[in-house]
Amino acid sequence: MTRTLVQHHQQQVNAASTDPSTEACERARDWAEIQERMLVPLYEAVYERLEVGPGTRLLGLGCGSGLALLIATARGAQVTGVDADQERVALARERLVHDVRPMAHATSSTAPGRAVAASPSASSGAFGGRARARVLTGGATAVAEAERPSYDVITAFQPIGVATGDSDGLGPALAEAVPMADRGTPVVLAGWGPPERCATSGVLRVAGRLTERLRKGGGYRPPLRDDLEDVAARAGLKPDGSGRVSCPFGYAGMESALRGLLSTGVFDAAVRATDQSQVEKEITEALHPHVRRDGTVWMPNVFRYLIARTP
Repeated sequence: MTRTLVQHHQQQVNAASTDPSTEACERARDWAEIQERMLVPLYEAVYERLEVGPGTRLLGLGCGSGLALLIATARGAQVTGVDADQERVALARERLVHDVRPMAHATSSTAPGRAVAASPSASSGAFGGRARARVLTGGATAVAEAERPSYDVITAFQPIGVATGDSDGLGPALAEAVPMADRGTPVVLAGWGPPERCATSGVLRVAGRLTERLRKGGGYRPPLRDDLEDVAARAGLKPDGSGRVSCPFGYAGMESALRGLLSTGVFDAAVRATDQSQVEKEITEALHPHVRRDGTVWMPNVFRYLIARTP
């Protein structure tokens, strides 16, 4: 991470506002500029294994600010991304779309609050010649309402397995997405690896300690061996392979680490149970063993992915 980026985030902290919309924008940008890149080895390993490239029609569930989609388009794939976070979706459109004007049919066929952004200059393909990349706010039904394409790869890269209920939304999302795929289409689910292989687990436990201390729900819980398989089974998917990928979390400094980790949402329940300053204090203390002599923060981690097939 460059020094310029670190200075940029320090300026954001000094200009922080208590306005919720401003905080949401800053948090989404923290995710896009600091945290999302930590999972690039996971994205690349999956795309390589599935041979994602020209001709691939990919649907990204929970696509966030679009980095995984961007990597897929660089390989020649045609992509659609959906996410409930409007701020992250806006950033994804900035990344993926040169001209952010909505497609002509989107305003009439898309539900209120679900806009489709596309580049009219993009190559033709899975979207009826309209675009090579697009991002929607909402669930997979937003895609179905705009048109009914057929996808041959579905990804859900947002890792599960460290927060209570963090897989709850996956079932409905998969139920919406699977009918838009051909039989035998690979569906990729991602999760945290064993706690002993993830240095970040010790930091994430801060969320659990703070919520348990006040007998509040939510917060950290250790990943289970069959988290991904359980989600696949509930969705009626058939497991067809898995893998592990090293995804170290590296930050330019403590401030960058704090902003990146808080942008994940894992600590939201802890913030509600206590307050922002208390959560930041305890995260900082948990990060100290991972600070190197040059002030950077480094935490090795292993993530799992499961490839399951649609019925």
